[in-house]
Amino acid sequence: MNESLQSFGLSGSMTQQRNRVLRNTYWLLALSMVPTVLGAWVGVSTGIVTGLSPIVSMLVFLGGAFGFMFAIERTKNSGAGVPILLAFTFFMGVMLSRLLAFVLTKGNGASLIMTAFGGTALVFAGMATLAGMIKRDLSGMGKTLMIGALVIFAAGIINVFVQSSALMLTLSVMCIGLFSAFMVYDIKRIIDGGETNYISATLALYLDVYNVFQSLLSLLGIFGGSDD
Repeated sequence: MNESLQSFGLSGSMTQQRNRVLRNTYWLLALSMVPTVLGAWVGVSTGIVTGLSPIVSMLVFLGGAFGFMFAIERTKNSGAGVPILLAFTFFMGVMLSRLLAFVLTKGNGASLIMTAFGGTALVFAGMATLAGMIKRDLSGMGKTLMIGALVIFAAGIINVFVQSSALMLTLSVMCIGLFSAFMVYDIKRIIDGGETNYISATLALYLDVYNVFQSLLSLLGIFGGSDD
């Protein structure tokens, strides 16, 4: 009887912890949108990124992104973790400004940005719902998804040099599919107790959301843009 009560209590405690991590992750993810928008505004207003060549911009992005992600993982269990994560999202907003500036040259640029934002929100809501409904373990997906991300990453670097519109379109479509799947995987990890740190969880989901938004906006800017 005592063993059953202890088992029930342990199960309840684990469920509470998982719910707390998921709740804190969602709150921090929502908060991270504020510095992202601010960074994007600064980038568009100053033209700090659009003034760089594509190769220099890529090097700045890679150096800054990987540097921040390393710092976040090192500080995720300390009080510095959240401020560094928010600084990272500001940086990512600045780096997004090149694409935003391009889309805003379209007559319906602001509308395209809002459409991409709404589409990303719908994708996230759908993937979060799906993650909550799936009962089987998805941990085996991790390796396949990571291989897919590395392939897209390598192809993206190549395209900085070759500047192929067809490859860019292909990569955008692939990114939407891949990082939508990553959303399901990352949320399911939290639900199953595979991720217990809400800062790491937020970083993973932020990158998923960022890549889906950026890819949607790229497609909309090409196919939905109006010069009027």
